[in-house]
Amino acid sequence: MYRAGILTVSDRGARGEREDTSGKVIARMLAAASMEVAAYDLVPDEEDLIAAKIVEFVDSKKLDLVITTGGTGVSPRDVTPDATRRVMDREIPGMAEAMRQESARQTPHAMLSRAVAAIRKQSLIINLPGSPKGAGENLRAVLPALRHAIEKIKGDPGDCGS
Repeated sequence: MYRAGILTVSDRGARGEREDTSGKVIARMLAAASMEVAAYDLVPDEEDLIAAKIVEFVDSKKLDLVITTGGTGVSPRDVTPDATRRVMDREIPGMAEAMRQESARQTPHAMLSRAVAAIRKQSLIINLPGSPKGAGENLRAVLPALRHAIEKIKGDPGDCGS
């Protein structure tokens, strides 16, 4: 069973003014995919705090998967992708493209997403939107590839097959 962490990025959530419904959607989806949610946190839209929490989840907690929710748009305080890029080793553009493509079927606003998917050490990091609907749609788009991606990131020598 792979271990995951959920990091919700929200100024209002961090101040206690909004319930984290997106994190709950993600947790349910991961549990249904037989992934253990081993860590959860909520931070404001501050690049340094987001980057530090991703590093903690990967380097200290050794999580296989880190999913962020929130801060992926074009507003001035949307800095989650910037924080992720600061601490990543490699980017996986196809996953982010698949998420945007899936969301674009629902709303033209999907093209405003700056979400990234990336690797740090032996962990997969995925940025999801902050809305419960958007987070669920985006996670559903990449869920079928998560296990294989994590296995390959950890060095699985097997063929990638179809």
